[in-house]
Order: sequence, then C-alpha cells, then structure tokens
Amino acid sequence: MKKIRFISFLLLGVLLFGCAPRERSVIILSTNDMHAQIQNFPQLATAVEACRDTASVILIDAGDRWTGNAYVDRAPGRRPVLELMNRLGYDAATLGNHEFDVGQQTLAEAIAYCDFPIVCANMICENSPIPDLKPYVMLESNGVKFAFVGVVTNYGSNNHPDGHDAVFEGLRFTDAVETLEEYEYLRDSCQVLVALTHIGSTYDREVADEASEYDLIIGGHSHEQINEVVDGVLITQTGRNMRMIGVTEVRLRGDKIRSISYRLVPLSDYAPDPDYQAMVEQYRNAPELAEQAGELTATANKVGVADIFLQAIKRKTASDVAFYHFGGVRRDSLAAGPIRRGDVYDLDPFVSSISTMWMTPDEMAQMVLVKFNDEINKGESHRIDLFSTTPYVIHTDGEDAVEVTFPALQPGRKYKVAMGDYVFKNYRGLEYTDGETTEWLVPDVLMEYIGNGGHPLTPDNRLRQSIVADREDD
Repeated sequence: MKKIRFISFLLLGVLLFGCAPRERSVIILSTNDMHAQIQNFPQLATAVEACRDTASVILIDAGDRWTGNAYVDRAPGRRPVLELMNRLGYDAATLGNHEFDVGQQTLAEAIAYCDFPIVCANMICENSPIPDLKPYVMLESNGVKFAFVGVVTNYGSNNHPDGHDAVFEGLRFTDAVETLEEYEYLRDSCQVLVALTHIGSTYDREVADEASEYDLIIGGHSHEQINEVVDGVLITQTGRNMRMIGVTEVRLRGDKIRSISYRLVPLSDYAPDPDYQAMVEQYRNAPELAEQAGELTATANKVGVADIFLQAIKRKTASDVAFYHFGGVRRDSLAAGPIRRGDVYDLDPFVSSISTMWMTPDEMAQMVLVKFNDEINKGESHRIDLFSTTPYVIHTDGEDAVEVTFPALQPGRKYKVAMGDYVFKNYRGLEYTDGETTEWLVPDVLMEYIGNGGHPLTPDNRLRQSIVADREDD
C-alpha cells in the first residue's frame, strides 16, 4: 500500500511539473549610431554568431547607420554598411536623422536594398520617393512574440529630424512620444513590447514615464551608454561608433515577463571574423581614398580639427570671422603625419556648403547666446557649440547665458562672416545682412587648405572661447 501511495505521489509530481509554466529566454542584441564606423563590424559578427550558437537571438539597430566614415559615405548608396548588415542577418531597424543625409531618393533605394524591415511610426510620406514604412514589426523567437515600434526624432528645428530643411520636403513627422503612446494597444498581441527609438535619452525617459505599456526601450541619437530603469521600463543605448554591443536578456515564465536585464559588451573583447574583415578591407582600400592629401606636424585634438575648418573657410571666403559648429566636426582628432583623402572626407561627411554674411558683434553675440540657451536641442546647449577664429566670452548666471562679448571686435561695425550652411540655415537667433550660401563645398576647401601647397600644416589646439559664470555688474 505504501508503495502504491509513493508511486501515486511521484505521478502527481510529474503531472504538476508538466503543468508548470514553461520558462523561456531571448537575447536582443542591439546597435545604434554606427556612423559608418564599420572597422569593428568583424568583431560584431563574431559576437553575434557566438551568441546565436547558445541562445535565441534577435538583432536590432536603432538608427544612424552612416555619416562618419569616408569609405562608407563616399560609396554609391552607402552600400558597405548595408551589405554587412544584410549578411549578418539583422532582424529590424529604425531610422536615424542621419539616414536622411543622402537625400530621399538614395534613402528610398537603401531601404529597398535592406533584407530586414525598417520601421518608423512617426514619419508620414506626403510627397516623397520614400515608401510608407511599417510602424512596427512583429518578431518571434523561442516561441516569444515581440513587437518593435520604431520612431525617429522630430525634435530638431521645424519639427523634423536634425538636418537641412530641404532634405525633409514632402515628409511630415509626428511627435515621437505621442506616437508611441498610440501603439500601446500592441500589448494585447505580444508578450514583449519594445520601443525602438532614435530620439535621445531625454525623450526616452518621457516615453517610459508616459507610455507605461512598453517593457523595453532600445534607443539611440544621444550617443550615451545607458542602462537605466524609469518607471519600471528599461532604457538602453550602446553609445556610438560601434564600440559596444547591447545585450538584453528577456526571461519569461509562460507568457509573463519574469525579468529583463541589460549589459554592454565591448567589441574589443572579440576577435574579428576573417570573412567580414576581408569585406571591410576591400571597402577601406578604395584607391581614391588612400591618396595623401597633406601632412600634419603635430596631432590635432577636437579644437585643432575645428580650427582647420575655421582657417580653411576664412581663407577661402576672405572673411573677417569664421564660425563652425561642434556637431559638424566629425573627428575628435587627427594624428600627426600623412593625412589621406579619406581622412579629409571623414571630417565633413555631410558635404556641407559655405555660407557668408555681414554681421555686427551684437548679432554674433545673439547667435551664440540663443544657441547656448537652446531649449529644443538640449544636447547642444550649455556648452561652447560654435568654434570661432575670433575669441568670445559667454557670461552666465551660473546656468544660462546672459551676455556674450567679443573683446577683439569693434561694437557696431559690420564684419564679413563665414560658416557652414547648417548653422546658416538652422540656428535660431541668427541675424545678418546680405547672406548667401556659396558653391564652395567644405570637403573641397578642407582638401585645398590641408594640402597647404605641399608643405606640412601645424594645427592650433588652443580654444579661443570661454564660459564665465556669475558675472557681476560693475
């Protein structure tokens, strides 16, 4: 009898165990803000394939796949990065603001070339070659259904992503946070609801606060390494330039999420995949990019690189003063020694034009002050955003700018000023007379200046601008 009871107990345990909810896990691997820095793609391939060998994996990108590396940005259709992503088997991606740098026709062709869906819920194509994109994609891995809803920033000037107004003609962008709220109903169709965003961490936090149905936010745009929980929603971001891969593990018991965890893994931890390495080397070795353009006698830091921009456009336009914005200087340094043509193209992958105008010191001061106090592009505010050939001082009340002075300029006098056309067309608070955008392209002007008539160039790494807090009246 005891034996029968014991067997019955075992059978009951088996039945109960068999009825227990099944535990499952899925790994989401994420990248964002690659900016064409595909030199680490062979390491990324090794990391992804190693993870696929042991886990159920979804591979995702959160935008800004190009603009930042000549051998991608000078290639037709910016194909190198897309060829690599297709081969590695990305599952989905959203748009970043720099996807639009190539123009709408080229972007439309790039979207068609991708073997993975590009999702964006807040872009409306009213008169554009870009196709209407799906707002979200449903993906299933290890029996778990995921919904990825994509959005791109509309928080630049004129309610579109950061970039030239002309690039966005025929497109309309709705508020990213409000749009994500509209898709919370997808909660009923999936086990895991993910916001795939390119809006920056400030707005990602708003999403977490206002759109509570989302389980996870995979973000980009602000170039931060983020592992943060806001109102129960995990926010992630890998930084920029493909130095890291984001690893998010989602664990479920039955259909209920048990835990979501995230970690950043340096791609330098992995050996490069030889097949992908060969592809990257082929892109890098384009003959026209390997030619020497000039030589530096010393290493230029970020300020020194900016000064090369400033001196080049000041000389070309015969201006009194030149300005260039922080975000337009895409290299943090240039090493001493030979400078390749590809290095020069990396400095300005946007192929900007030069604009000129006449301004008084007060008008220049207003431009700097408004940008310093910028409430729209907060990531560009409260810092020295405009490098200049002419010294100036930003006086603050401890937080906001209250006055900007140009000690070397005469009050009331009009000066000829040169700057990149992005500042000319997009910066608020910019006042001028007789302004125009010239036919001179910044990469061509840089190439001429760095060539320096065949003589080595010495960079100037001294910052001419400063911020002084708590200025008191005399």
